[in-house]
Amino acid sequence: MKGGLITLVAGLVLGVAAYAAFDGVMYYTSTDDFCGNSCHEMETPRNALQQTPHHSNAHGVTVGCSDCHIPKEFVPKMLRKIEASREVWGHWTGVIDTPEKYAAHRPAMAERELNRLRANDSQECRNCHEVAQMDFAAQDRTVRRYHRGIEQRGKTCIDCHEGIAH
Repeated sequence: MKGGLITLVAGLVLGVAAYAAFDGVMYYTSTDDFCGNSCHEMETPRNALQQTPHHSNAHGVTVGCSDCHIPKEFVPKMLRKIEASREVWGHWTGVIDTPEKYAAHRPAMAERELNRLRANDSQECRNCHEVAQMDFAAQDRTVRRYHRGIEQRGKTCIDCHEGIAH
């Protein structure tokens, strides 16, 4: 009986510690510090983002790397983290460890990310921007027509707003 209780308590402590470590790693690898500051080749996309309304706007809302590049739901988030490990590996192994090498590989990386957003109907965009909540009266007539007909046309945010952040 005593051995079973010790095993149970030890398992519980190890489980909590493992969860805390996992959660800490997931949190840290989703920060702008990790994404944009730990790899010098990320300077160009980080600087480009800082020049857009997604980073600096009258509302004071600032969007970070993870807001657009990491899904909030657990399974899609884990899949994206696995995909992103390719970029971390590329940094460590010298494939994209300089701004020049990064620039050479950027089109392929961007295409993968655009395809991911198209496949999930731009979910990361829709986490903040909902068509149903848009102020159509404030939009240009052509833009209003596109936004109202987005679903009927089989389009998603990224089809028209590609390159909006960097």
